Amino acid sequence: MAEVKPVADGDFDQQVLKSAKPVLVDFWAEWCGPCRMVAPVVQELATELAGKLTVLKMNVDENPETAARYQVMSIPTLAVFKGGELQEKLIGYRPKAQLAEEVARSL
Repeated sequence: MAEVKPVADGDFDQQVLKSAKPVLVDFWAEWCGPCRMVAPVVQELATELAGKLTVLKMNVDENPETAARYQVMSIPTLAVFKGGELQEKLIGYRPKAQLAEEVARSL
């Protein structure tokens, strides 16, 4: 099973923008109910797309700089980055099939 690792403001550019593979970043917070609902879906995608996609999570309460930089106003927000650019920004909970389809467009 692929691990969904945390990313912070200080290593975001290195881990996400300079990644050779596309990266899905799950912007979340511990107090967010929908974030807890989407977490297992994100984990399943990380496992299914291992090797094609890196999946990271960022706590917006602990990392406000990056959340502000990408205008994350609602959580959960799932952002797909490819080649150092934001490709897709998905706000709110989605069923796995829909999320997989939306992420696949950016791969």
